[in-house]
Amino acid sequence: MTKRTFKGSTYKRCTCTQPGTKKQLGSQCPKLKRANGMWRSNHGTWSYQAELPKRHDKTRRTRRRHGFASQTDAQNQLDKIADLVELGERRGDTTLATIGDLIDNRLRTGEPFPTPEEVAKQLDAGNTSLGAMPTVGEWLTSWITTRKKIREGTRIAYQFHITNWLTPHLGHYPLDALTVDHISRMFDAMDERNDTITAARNSDDPEIRKGVRGLRIIGAATMQRYRATLRTALNAAIRAQKITFNPATYVELPSGRRPKALLWTPDRVERWQRTGEKPSRVMVWTPEQTGTFLDHAEGHPYYALFHLIAYRGLRRGEACGLPWWNIDLPNRSITISTSLVQLGWRTEFGEPKSDASGRIVALDEASTLVLRRQKKHQKQLRAAAGDAWVEHELVCTEADGSPLHPAKLTDAFHVIADAAELPPVRLHDLRHGAATLMLAAGADLKVVQELLGHSTIAITADTYTHVLPELARETAEAAASIVPRNQRRNRPNVA
Repeated sequence: MTKRTFKGSTYKRCTCTQPGTKKQLGSQCPKLKRANGMWRSNHGTWSYQAELPKRHDKTRRTRRRHGFASQTDAQNQLDKIADLVELGERRGDTTLATIGDLIDNRLRTGEPFPTPEEVAKQLDAGNTSLGAMPTVGEWLTSWITTRKKIREGTRIAYQFHITNWLTPHLGHYPLDALTVDHISRMFDAMDERNDTITAARNSDDPEIRKGVRGLRIIGAATMQRYRATLRTALNAAIRAQKITFNPATYVELPSGRRPKALLWTPDRVERWQRTGEKPSRVMVWTPEQTGTFLDHAEGHPYYALFHLIAYRGLRRGEACGLPWWNIDLPNRSITISTSLVQLGWRTEFGEPKSDASGRIVALDEASTLVLRRQKKHQKQLRAAAGDAWVEHELVCTEADGSPLHPAKLTDAFHVIADAAELPPVRLHDLRHGAATLMLAAGADLKVVQELLGHSTIAITADTYTHVLPELARETAEAAASIVPRNQRRNRPNVA
């Protein structure tokens, strides 16, 4: 195929319809030409039809475009296509098909055609894609590998989403062809998987139950995170002028709002003991239950960290990565500026979770005393280790001074909580206990927000909306029980 043999033509058409049938006459409308056979300039518009180079799989592709004001305008577009096709002919079938992809993509997006000289320069430089529209999978791979200024934990989460669901379900679609419906069907597949797992768990067949052991239901909040990853990647595609519309924004999903924190009240503890069911994913110990845990944890190598999490609301990574140089014992304060983050099993030091996470935390007298004791204990560990000691200047370490793996802190927490026969909470919920203690003491939500390092007070309010009135009721009951009453004398007179 060369410019001389390139198959393309121009024609004129209009939108007039046939009386009775309403069928468009198109190029057959008699009003398009005058009686002398000349085209009328005030009726209809010009179009062209082009036979593009065959695809890589040898299938044909014919394209038509309409709405040109003159035949010259339509022919100019055909000539540009023909010039590009001629360049491809000189470079072989593979390049010809790729140039056909380029032309096809520009026709879809409305972008102007590059000149043959521009395309030749790209080919000579080894660029064989010629800016053709990537698939969703290709774009996701390119986006995640070139993304800068991103926390490693976030990168791992993005990669997990891409590998496990986004690419398998959406990766084959051209980026500009991805629709809201395509994405919705992926989430429908997640729901179907959840139903399958639930049914298998409830099966009477032990082999079927065994087959889904370890598989987790994909909850509403997790679905929201998958959509957020895709939406972020597609926004980057918009900035790169690959697409103009982000379909992920318009997919309807359950809200996935964070679960409300609930206190382990006596009634809830009793029901949990009977059924084994937790009323909420986020359960919080009462101040008395927190005290029971700390009593059982006293003397444990990690006690100082448990105490700081329970009293001052540090996150696990903030506690494990807390250096002595960020602690001002004379002025009783901690500066949170580092975190030991778990990435799979690997750990690394990084910045706190968000800007709000970097904060100064005031220390109470008891916490200050715990840290002084920990410093004394660590001197003993350093002396015992001798030359084997690895100095990291962290508050809590392994016996040789190396950083404490966050997972080990979690494991120790559950062992102690089980031994104390306490209702189940996560280690992260021990941090919620710090908020509970402050709310019980009458602290304002804004103060609790700053203590915990929440980015907005809305997060604090959403999490502790249910805890606050329950604490108030418990306080009211405790206050009422202090007042001695003579029950006989205060019985109502029913005579």
